[in-house]
Amino acid sequence: MRVSAMSGRPSERTLVMDGVELHLAHPDDLPMTWVGQEECLKQLLAAWLVIESEDLPMNPRLVGKPGVGKTTLAYAAGRSLGKEVYIFQATMDTRPEDLLITPVVSPEAKIQYVASPLVTAMIRGGVCVLDEGNRMSEKAWASLAPLLDRRRYIESIVTGLKIRAHREFRFVTTMNEDASTYELPEYIHSRLQPQILIDFPDRQDELQILRENLPFADDKILGYVVDFLQRAHEAEERYSVRDGINVARFALKLLHGGDLGMEDAVRKGVLMILGEEAQVYLD
Repeated sequence: MRVSAMSGRPSERTLVMDGVELHLAHPDDLPMTWVGQEECLKQLLAAWLVIESEDLPMNPRLVGKPGVGKTTLAYAAGRSLGKEVYIFQATMDTRPEDLLITPVVSPEAKIQYVASPLVTAMIRGGVCVLDEGNRMSEKAWASLAPLLDRRRYIESIVTGLKIRAHREFRFVTTMNEDASTYELPEYIHSRLQPQILIDFPDRQDELQILRENLPFADDKILGYVVDFLQRAHEAEERYSVRDGINVARFALKLLHGGDLGMEDAVRKGVLMILGEEAQVYLD
């Protein structure tokens, strides 16, 4: 079976490979900006670097607690290189065909073959962010094994195609540190290197992240929320900057629509978003 390769970027969202018409996914266009922790960004870009003609980019994994910005970092890194970025959300139900090429019935009652975001990124020389990769089963990961080593291709059983990755293709997966995940098999674990650890940001970076996401918010309320988050981080709680954004957003809505003061609105926001046990970190 011949390995199909693309040396340039097709201008349309469909292309024909070995007689099979593929419909390509669209890249993600998101308002994501990475703030602070420049070392993490440098490490990811270094992993993707190709320093010699015989060299290959690595397939890093970004590891950290939920909400610390792993997906944001991956997306921002890809965009900083001027590449199209494709995000694939992994779940426990993800099948090999979901990761590669899926047959669907068109409005004309014909079978169409739809390339996943991952395969589209392979073909177009973009970046694939496999989000929450350790939620996938080993069977799904096994379909990516030849892509993540020197072979750099996938094989679609559905279409009979082998597709080689564009030389500019880059891959990264994010992984949450929690109990609701699979243990990666060693042969996959060894292909997902290096491991880049993402921790909670410091106070200055966390405040800037909240400003980026809530530019209409008063600095006083953002500072109050950041103080809450920093106390929680010191106690090694799970509350993340994403939680802080939700607390601040809800508090702002309460302020706008009622007669609560700032501190009371934040307290109500913490209670409604994170629960009563989180309120201990407000004072």
